[in-house]
Amino acid sequence: MKKIDFSTPLYALAPLAGFTDLPFRNVVKKFGVDLTVSEMISSNALVHNSKKTYKMLEKSPLEDPFSIQIAGSNLEVVKKAVEIINEQEDIACIDLNCGCPAPKVVNNLQGSSLLTDLPQMGKVIETIKKYSNKPYTSVKMRLGFNEKNHLEIAKVIQDSGADFLAVHGRTRAGRYKAPVDYDAIAQIKQSVSIPVIANGDITTAQKASWVLEYTKADGVMIGRAAVGKPWIFKQIKDGLDEVTPQLITEVVLEHFDQMIEYYGEYGAVMFRKNLHNYSKAGYDGASAFRDTINRLKEPKLIREVIEEFFSQPFTHKLKP
Repeated sequence: MKKIDFSTPLYALAPLAGFTDLPFRNVVKKFGVDLTVSEMISSNALVHNSKKTYKMLEKSPLEDPFSIQIAGSNLEVVKKAVEIINEQEDIACIDLNCGCPAPKVVNNLQGSSLLTDLPQMGKVIETIKKYSNKPYTSVKMRLGFNEKNHLEIAKVIQDSGADFLAVHGRTRAGRYKAPVDYDAIAQIKQSVSIPVIANGDITTAQKASWVLEYTKADGVMIGRAAVGKPWIFKQIKDGLDEVTPQLITEVVLEHFDQMIEYYGEYGAVMFRKNLHNYSKAGYDGASAFRDTINRLKEPKLIREVIEEFFSQPFTHKLKP
């Protein structure tokens, strides 16, 4: 198992519910991302033997290192969830979600609502650290719940034993629309001794470079910008300038085939949301294509429509 290496900037794929499943992570990994993270996994669901949740623990052989992110605040439940994860091989890290703003998560003192009870957050981190047999424990945080208290949060995370942390530069109240506070991320980096990964509105290679320089963070984490553009990590790391229709076609078809392999035929229907994002790359007729895809269920027909649509040349500038 590879260690999580911060000797050079680390590039990580953020966990995104409904998107960063195994097929997508497998595609992104081929473009050089350093660290992949599972979708957020409910510790309650894991402990109650949810088959769907257990499947979310699976990883691709390419994913090394790989982190599993859990949500939870009940110490006994978190302990049991960690013991289940301990049985999984080749897992480098258990990450605690302290950032999800979704009401159904927040209402159970999970995700970003843990930021309203820092003593309990600290106990959860300590529980993971104590019972995990994985090399690393990490936390993904926001700057606060309604108001910013990011330095206090980061200090509790460090003092509770986390090996590194990722910071989404908004409060919970800011959801995904408020401006990202990169100054706050820089302040966190200055205030703790553990590695800090910057997250939030990092959409291009140029922005990633600027964020690293401005915040002095040890890495960047990219989520929504990688959906529909998994090659963004190669653009950042290797200076890939030109993204061709041929490359996009290969990526989309590989992703589609992996969805079918992983989920069965229903994977074709699940893939619609991904196609909506891929089709924004610079093609005419994208709206009509999405309308057609939304009406189809048969994998063979969907694949034929994909091949036809993505084989056309770009008709306008590829969005960065």
